[in-house]
Amino acid sequence: MDRRDFLKKGALAASLPLAGQAMHKALASAPAPLSSISPMRKEGHLSWLEGEEPVIKSGATWGQAWPQGAMEPGQALCLVNERGGKVALQSWPTAYWPDGSVKWTAHAIAANTSLGSQFRVEKGSDPAPAMAVRVENLRDRFEVDTGVVRWVIPKRGPHIIYEMLRDDRLIAKNARLVGLVQDGVEIESAVQTESFQAHITRATAEQQGPVRAVIKLEGVHRTEAGREWLPFSLRLYFYAGGESLRISHNFVFDGDDQKDFIRGLGFRFEVVQRDEPYNRHVRFVGEDNGLWSESPQGITGLRRDPGRAVRQAQIDGVATPPLSEWDSRVSSRMHWIPVWNDYSLSQLNANGFSVKKRTKSGHGWIDAAQGQRASGVGYLGGVSGGVLFGMRDFWQLHPTQIDIRNAGADVSEATLWFWSPEAPPMDVRFYHDGMGQETYEQQLDALNITYEDYEPGFGSAYGVARSTDFTLCVLGATPSRADTIALADTIRKPAQVVAAPEDYLKASVFGSLWSLPDRSTPMKKAIEDRLAWSVQYYKKQIDQHHWYGFWNYGDVMHTYDADRHVWRYDIGGYAWDNSELSPDLWLWYSFLRTGDADTFRIAEAMTRHNRDVDMYHLGRFKGLGTRHNVQHWGCSAKQLRISTAAYRRFHYFLTGDERTGDVLNEVIEADRKLAEVNAHRKLPNEKPMPGEARIGVGTDWGSAAANWLTAWERAGDEKYRSWLENAMRSIGGHPQGFFAGGFGFDVDSKKLLPPPDTGPGLSHLSAVFGLIEICAELNQLIDVPEFKAAWLRYGRYYSASDEEQKAALGRPFHNNSLTVAHSRLTAYVAVQEGDRKLAQRAWREFTRQREFTRDWTGRSLATEEITGPDVLNPIVEAPWVSTNDTAQWGLAAIQNLALIAGELDG
Repeated sequence: MDRRDFLKKGALAASLPLAGQAMHKALASAPAPLSSISPMRKEGHLSWLEGEEPVIKSGATWGQAWPQGAMEPGQALCLVNERGGKVALQSWPTAYWPDGSVKWTAHAIAANTSLGSQFRVEKGSDPAPAMAVRVENLRDRFEVDTGVVRWVIPKRGPHIIYEMLRDDRLIAKNARLVGLVQDGVEIESAVQTESFQAHITRATAEQQGPVRAVIKLEGVHRTEAGREWLPFSLRLYFYAGGESLRISHNFVFDGDDQKDFIRGLGFRFEVVQRDEPYNRHVRFVGEDNGLWSESPQGITGLRRDPGRAVRQAQIDGVATPPLSEWDSRVSSRMHWIPVWNDYSLSQLNANGFSVKKRTKSGHGWIDAAQGQRASGVGYLGGVSGGVLFGMRDFWQLHPTQIDIRNAGADVSEATLWFWSPEAPPMDVRFYHDGMGQETYEQQLDALNITYEDYEPGFGSAYGVARSTDFTLCVLGATPSRADTIALADTIRKPAQVVAAPEDYLKASVFGSLWSLPDRSTPMKKAIEDRLAWSVQYYKKQIDQHHWYGFWNYGDVMHTYDADRHVWRYDIGGYAWDNSELSPDLWLWYSFLRTGDADTFRIAEAMTRHNRDVDMYHLGRFKGLGTRHNVQHWGCSAKQLRISTAAYRRFHYFLTGDERTGDVLNEVIEADRKLAEVNAHRKLPNEKPMPGEARIGVGTDWGSAAANWLTAWERAGDEKYRSWLENAMRSIGGHPQGFFAGGFGFDVDSKKLLPPPDTGPGLSHLSAVFGLIEICAELNQLIDVPEFKAAWLRYGRYYSASDEEQKAALGRPFHNNSLTVAHSRLTAYVAVQEGDRKLAQRAWREFTRQREFTRDWTGRSLATEEITGPDVLNPIVEAPWVSTNDTAQWGLAAIQNLALIAGELDG
């Protein structure tokens, strides 16, 4: 059933006056949203996320959706720019519809491709790129030639890139991953520090052009003593005609948290210097257009003036006139002007960086500059060539650092530290000693006060990961100041191509539970305004409360503490959200329907964080995620509901990001862990049952179903469809359906085993971790009538009156909270069954809760500015906001507007 049929079937003709005109007027007068202004996106066209075409065009990759049956495998595609000209395009399928037609494609364009602000993909052949990227697969190395730069990449050993050549001149070499680890952190105790570096064990050419090539390298880090640890993978992305290389790096922590304290993690390379020290340049990009630029041997500000043309040339980064044209009082005394060999820019927190330099090792450092948020972009080289380099999200992922060494020597060295050696060592130990929680009963009792699910040994960081992206631009000359900033823009905010919301909607991808924004009536406008306001409020909270840092950036907090005017960062289960109640889904659906750039960037950062940090990639919990906690890995609830593909598939299909694709593969059979870790062991009246595989029909099966669905659409393998269909028949065939609560589970066959019939039950959490959205997609893609009937029955009676529940199910339920969240499930049933009264009930469920009727419309909505001495820094707070409510309210608003908007206004 496509979206048009879905909506047509339940077309609800008349409208319904709601809950009194007083509330209606209050909603209409709600504060205006603080949403960013998104660029106009033309239906049937692609555009740039931020609106303007990038100044520097270094190549780009994106995903595009297709309606079922519209695109057959193997169909040639071309890209038409704003002027109607065809440009080179590389395309590949990333997902399929059940009938075998293509659901998603990914596309890449070459560097220096001018598209304009609106462009489109069409069926038909495309021209070859002016410069094709070529990959030569040799016995011990890959050689990749973009037409501008040739890169030599060893298949084994310590080097990531052995040589970088432009115009057959060696510009840089010996790129490698380096690190430091120490065995303690206490200041008063002696510690031993050991260095380590990467060792490549496997190299694969994933794509070989002609527009884009991708080399994947995998390996481990090896210490001086020969220990191998910290497994990693990285991808090198090359674009035809490009002078830059993007590197996506990921590592997994597999150390002993009691004695492995990482002191530094970095990416290092060497630059060959051919110019005189005064014709070399060191540059750091600060905030916005800020640029710190100096030469290792400065010739400005001297007692004697070499001449205006000489000084200006050095400032501009171009070759100075010959020494014979300088004032001889300077040219004859060049040996007395110090050469500054070493530079460091350190960003140890989100709000301050410093630059220092020295002449050489063994001599003192000189303070050079300070600022707030460095871009993490530098240049090292001279007028005859060098490397501009940078790290994405540099200040956001602090503590970070850029080191340049031996800038005046024949070979200089640059290191991008994604954990600064000047910062305290990385400490991932659990934050408390258990406080006597030895028994199951003690752990349950403690859960009742701090909301922290504690269990000895479960708060381990062993197996969590982190990703960082680097860029190397191999240049034939020192870039101009303006070009340096333009190049930095491509690093700190990579160009992203997106489609118009109308096109995602027409393709019916990600289900049919969303629509385009509609402010045509006061009530619709009030809801749309709050949806936009919520995104902007969280954007401000991220910045005001400094939700940044190596392990933290991308996540948001769970619950607010109005007394201290802070989010509950230090209280058990109230701190980091870790995808609790689906903020990821709320943000991604919000982007799909609006095309808003801010929403995309927040959702992307959340996905990049949660796919790495909030789930395990190695060890006893591999494939599972961790519930909300003071530390991202701290809660003992290790569950599928956090690691589920339901939250990450948006990012993969919209961007084609291979790292996200890796994580989607990791969780395909994460359900096997249900035989080892009982996700329900802390529920009331349920004792731990080691070794028993049990799968709840809510958070467990919904998460597994999302993993299988994503695997099926990506690979087209009918095995995954059979897992889904068999499970759907098991649920639909059980007398209680979704009210059964849980089933036994065969982790090999994926069969659901009927539980003892103890009567109907429900949990308020079952449907709020993506189950509603995934079931809607399953009903759209797979025809299992008994499953759909069971789902509709669950949706009708979850929020029904006591009398209705008793009549249908034998007894009423009193743990069916989250009524606003479930109103969208009521609405879904109303549309499917054409029940107008049920649609009216859904809107009553949505609007009767205090978070909409009182907080959004009343005095407490007004965000209040709090200043000192009540807080450390001035903030704007809305103490009624929580992430659970915001995410679920947002999803309910989006889906109710899509399903039953006609019943909203009188």
